[in-house]
Amino acid sequence: MNTNASTPTPAEDFSLVHGGPLYQLCLRMRLLRAPVDLVERRIIVFTVVTWLPLLVLSIVSGTAFGGLKVPFLVDLQVHTRFLLALPMLIGAEVLVYQRIRATVRQLIDRGIVGPDERSRFDEIIASTMRLRNSVAVEVALIVFSATFGYWFWRENMALGVNTWYATIGPAADNNLTLAGYWYAFVSLNLFRFVLLRWYFRLILWYIFLWRLSRLPLRLNSLHPDRAGGLGFIGNSVFAFTPVLLAQATVLSGAIGDRIWHEGMKLPAFQMEIAGEVALLMAVILAPLTFFILPLVRGKRAGSREYGLLAMQYVEDFREKWLRGTRTDGEPLVGSADIQSLADLAGGHDVLREMRILPLSRQSFITLAVVVALPYLPLTLTMIPFEEMVSRILTKLL
Repeated sequence: MNTNASTPTPAEDFSLVHGGPLYQLCLRMRLLRAPVDLVERRIIVFTVVTWLPLLVLSIVSGTAFGGLKVPFLVDLQVHTRFLLALPMLIGAEVLVYQRIRATVRQLIDRGIVGPDERSRFDEIIASTMRLRNSVAVEVALIVFSATFGYWFWRENMALGVNTWYATIGPAADNNLTLAGYWYAFVSLNLFRFVLLRWYFRLILWYIFLWRLSRLPLRLNSLHPDRAGGLGFIGNSVFAFTPVLLAQATVLSGAIGDRIWHEGMKLPAFQMEIAGEVALLMAVILAPLTFFILPLVRGKRAGSREYGLLAMQYVEDFREKWLRGTRTDGEPLVGSADIQSLADLAGGHDVLREMRILPLSRQSFITLAVVVALPYLPLTLTMIPFEEMVSRILTKLL
């Protein structure tokens, strides 16, 4: 019987999302089927728990459609948070599971981690998985969300006007409505917990990549990805794009509320939007900097090795073709030596262009565009939708 066929290796079993108390709870409640199936069911249930009671309670209290400055149905932030961002955070589990697992497996398949380092590599995976399954961490996230998270929200309520969830009292204090209590103590706590849980997973990925970068990795400075063979790790950042989109969507909704209900203008938020995009980019790209030193060392070693090879080859080429030592009658035109010399120069170009960060410029630009995408609808506050469509059609036609 082939044991290897039935028992996955640690690299094949790696997962940032396949484990933890909430994962086990979803399994028992049949909201999840291993490894990460039934995502639609989880999205529906979480939406029903967080958003639907707010709609019902605001209808009952008469604050769903009007009667105050910000009724429920025109509160952009609450809808973007629970109808867009939360489903993205839940759905992100599928993408992260598939892409990160494949990324870790490639470290073995490509020989980046050599046989001599397999035991250390397996221990890095095992310790990461133990931390992922920690009950204490998830309990701490729940407590943090319900205490500090609630306090911070209470002290920094986005809108200074009467809303469906809170009214301003005589002493300028905010009094929660019936819908506001569900919003503050159930919906927001659940959303914050899910978001914090994703940041905890990002920290796990940080820890894993940091410990991986300390291993003597087998990098190849001539690899065509211009990253010593680590280009696939740079591309793994796109696995987390739904998490970044969810965070940016919430921030965009908050700004939209300020513009719509408080009369502010979009240009007033330019620096804030730029800072938020830069911060989200830094959060997701930071662990790639762990590989700067290994890539610098790999590029330096590759330059020495390739320089010696190139010197030996061009010396032999010169002796043969410029000093007349070639075989009589051997034609220069069509000679394989000429093609080899060109290939040698091409290899030097690859080495010279090797990056010290395993991420291409195109990938960086693509990621920045994706993170900034949720802020695009805010431009409608400056240019009416009909006028924008008219301008686009005029340029196209």
